[in-house]
Amino acid sequence: MKFFQRLTKKPNGDNIAEEKRYLASQWQLMRRKFRKHKLAQIAMCILFFLYFCVIFCEFLAPYALNSRHIRYVYAPPQKIHFFDEDGFRFRPFVYGMKYTRNPETWRKIYTEDKSKRYDIQLFSRGDSYSMWGLFKMNIHLFGVDKKGTIFLLGTDRMGRDMLSRILYGARISLTIGLVGVFLSTCLGILFGSLSGYLGGNVDMFIERTIEILRSFPLIPLWLALSAAIPSHWNPIYVYFCITIILSLISWTSMARVIRGRILSLREEDYIMAARLSGCSSWQIIRCHLAPGCLSYILVAGTLALPRMILGETALSFLGLGLRPPITSWGVLLNEAQNVSVIANCPWLLIPGLFIIVAVLAFNLLGDGLRDAADPYK
Repeated sequence: MKFFQRLTKKPNGDNIAEEKRYLASQWQLMRRKFRKHKLAQIAMCILFFLYFCVIFCEFLAPYALNSRHIRYVYAPPQKIHFFDEDGFRFRPFVYGMKYTRNPETWRKIYTEDKSKRYDIQLFSRGDSYSMWGLFKMNIHLFGVDKKGTIFLLGTDRMGRDMLSRILYGARISLTIGLVGVFLSTCLGILFGSLSGYLGGNVDMFIERTIEILRSFPLIPLWLALSAAIPSHWNPIYVYFCITIILSLISWTSMARVIRGRILSLREEDYIMAARLSGCSSWQIIRCHLAPGCLSYILVAGTLALPRMILGETALSFLGLGLRPPITSWGVLLNEAQNVSVIANCPWLLIPGLFIIVAVLAFNLLGDGLRDAADPYK
């Protein structure tokens, strides 16, 4: 009787959860484990926000990319105010700016002109731009009256708004990582799979090539390859050349790990069954071996993105990568090389803060994906 009661007893919540766990697929287990990694989820939200800014940078920026304000060269960031002499104001505003010359250094000293007050307006009209190169628009997320200015992150040596240039620069700095990682991942999977599966002379040739590429000092190699790009080329061509250069250098580490993974997988029973069923080597690599490395490829690609961003930033900072009129975070930091400029205008280093946030977010997301890629631990 007790045995019959145990058989007919309804399962409780714990038993149902345990049963769902055993019946879940690998991707479901990975998703559940990733949800427990709070830092990785926060990093993913930050990256979504950054790429949202990349897509809509023209709309989010208060000014056009090359909009100049000659009267406000090296102007400091303007403060947003909610209080004036009459008390609290529901609508935020900024004061106008006026400047005086230091009689000794002749440097401009900016102060707030409280006689001029400009309310911050949402969806305000300003500089015209071409949204995604398709639509002519002049509506920005925020702005002030045309008589006033709003420089939340200050201006550069030509009076251009730093916030607008940082948003436009994110489009290059963050997409060069995606394109570069895609190319390097494809090369790493291709050569790593061929090396591990075919072996013999093919394996020896690919491994020796990897050793030669990895034996070169990284920064001098970057400098040499970047210096080979003609200075008179179109900036778009330079952009793709920098992407290809970074990809050709960074595929070697992934190829070696993929090779080791393929060497362990090619002796499995399902690979032997695929051979006996008449599958070609290319079909086995594409349909059976490469998916077995998918979790590592996903994690390695995420961790390779910050290296690509830092590589482009380093080259552009040294003046050997992207050059004006292309705007990237590295190009913006190139203007902060002078110590006297940094001492007087520290806001020119703000693009470096965006680089730190983006790289840290990618690393935290990669850590979360690495933990989730092995859900059984």
